[in-house]
Amino acid sequence: MALASNRTSSASDVFALLGAPLLRLRTALGRRAVYQQTLRELQALSDRELADLGISQHNIRALAHEAAYGR
Repeated sequence: MALASNRTSSASDVFALLGAPLLRLRTALGRRAVYQQTLRELQALSDRELADLGISQHNIRALAHEAAYGR
């Protein structure tokens, strides 16, 4: 029975060690996906549509970055 307790403790230790880095990775991948999606959507707009939104072509990357990562 002691062996089972040690295995459970070891498994929870591994999850504790990997939990935070995996959460950071998941967050980073999610933000990257938001950046890429926003970038694609803004790049798909015509110059006229961008002008109607008050956005210039050279601001697209900055806006996508802000949408994903904040300021």
